[in-house]
Amino acid sequence: MRIMTLLIIHQAPKILLAMKKEGFGVGRWNGFGGKVKEGETIEQTMLRELKEESGLVISDFKKKGLFKFSFPNPDIDCEVHVFKANQFEGEPRETDEMRPQWFDENKIPYDEMWSDDRHWLPLFLAGKTLKGEFFFDENDQLIRHRLEEVENLN
Repeated sequence: MRIMTLLIIHQAPKILLAMKKEGFGVGRWNGFGGKVKEGETIEQTMLRELKEESGLVISDFKKKGLFKFSFPNPDIDCEVHVFKANQFEGEPRETDEMRPQWFDENKIPYDEMWSDDRHWLPLFLAGKTLKGEFFFDENDQLIRHRLEEVENLN
């Protein structure tokens, strides 16, 4: 199972998402993140991916989610460590992989995101710490899920 990171920058009432321009998840709005490389910690991966995908740097963040995603092709199953940040340095910039854009919390483009996002993202934005499992069909549509609020992710 691939170990991955996802970072959401949230400055209420705004959220910074990015349109994925290439690779897995292309054509969907998402946060920033990617695969953990050998020798990297999960936190190092999250920071590296943010800088590569947006040019931004953060120093203060919190881990707020741990999700497992299962697909018909087990080669793309993943465990995703989800982080939240409020402050950053730099200006969001478009890269070869991502096109960042701010959205109002009331106008998040759920119809252009992974179908699981509408289940957990509102809770995440409300400050909840979450664990969950999400199961997708061959068309990348969510077929079932389990989601719970937890005190911590240990």
